[in-house]
Amino acid sequence: MAYQNIQVSREGQIVTITVNRPKALNALNSATLRELLQAVREAAESSRALILTGAGDKAFVAGADISEMAPMTPWTAREFSELGHVLTAMLEDIPCATIAAVNGYALGGGLELAVACDMIYASDNAKVGFPEVTLGITPGFGGTQRLVRLVGKLRAKEIIFTGDMVDAKQALEIGLVNAVLPRGELMAHCRKVAEKIATRGPLAVARAKRLVERGYDIPLRAANRQEAETFALLFDTQDRAEGMRAFLEKRPAKFRGK
Repeated sequence: MAYQNIQVSREGQIVTITVNRPKALNALNSATLRELLQAVREAAESSRALILTGAGDKAFVAGADISEMAPMTPWTAREFSELGHVLTAMLEDIPCATIAAVNGYALGGGLELAVACDMIYASDNAKVGFPEVTLGITPGFGGTQRLVRLVGKLRAKEIIFTGDMVDAKQALEIGLVNAVLPRGELMAHCRKVAEKIATRGPLAVARAKRLVERGYDIPLRAANRQEAETFALLFDTQDRAEGMRAFLEKRPAKFRGK
């Protein structure tokens, strides 16, 4: 379909979704969130890796669109928040790997999109944070919950309560991003990671992603039981047979997702 606020491109098994509102620093309004939902849903059905980024090098996503939020009532604000929650949950739940290429500002809703992805790579000019308290509100797309799971309660509270921005170097130090790259090398690095993941067994990647996400909040023994069951079930797939046969024959595996 034709999109107004995002761009979608495909290279083989890799889909790149770019938030394309550079004049608004790629801020998220309701229309953009709905377009992202549709694009992520379609990518999940036909790709092995998804890269999410923002147009230009100033901003990944500089937050939610304040001009749309300012006149909201509690009811419309709840609808807006739920829309963001559906999108971030979808990024966590889809079977393909998701990579956030954070090029510049990732604030508020932008950081919430990033922390819902499986991996985050940042340009050296990136600045991230949750400035919502400076507007008299809290993060609304899951940021309070996902950030604490990434960096711990103390760090998360400091970032959320102060509303201060964190630069790329500090984000790397506290485990908020996987790596920091020169801005001109960010997308190439993300594509390289995506290409590597795309050569791996897609069923295995999807199941491993589910194990990590669903096992995080349950007791260790229960999570380990899920892992053992998943491990066993994958032995009944064509990909498992191909992967092990390719290893023994010393050749690259040709996975088909079956």
